[in-house]
Amino acid sequence: QVQLVESGGGLVQAGGSLRLSCAASGYSFSRYAMGWFRQAPGKEREFVAVITSNGGAIYYTDSVKGRFTISRDNPKNAVYLQMDSLKPEDTAVYYCARNKLPGGTLWHYWGYDSWGQGTQVTVSS
Repeated sequence: QVQLVESGGGLVQAGGSLRLSCAASGYSFSRYAMGWFRQAPGKEREFVAVITSNGGAIYYTDSVKGRFTISRDNPKNAVYLQMDSLKPEDTAVYYCARNKLPGGTLWHYWGYDSWGQGTQVTVSS
């Protein structure tokens, strides 16, 4: 069955960096766009970044542009989120997710059909 497992979260000071990883298994990874979302306490799950199946297109939410970088390694069935210049407002649980086929919306959580368990990112000021 489809399995997504995130790792790499933790506690970091403002201005620091973290690299999140998501290991995928149980399906043909290279066929699917992959996204990262985050959810802070009391807030809705929000889109962070997405990368298409072959890495040809990448999109970010405005608040992370220039600071976060999404990438993928199809032979390793993995997607990554490099987070630099972290801010306290980046504190959230971060989830990787598999985009629906065919053509699930890239920008909203309902466009994704499989989710990892999440990894906590905490940025202290």
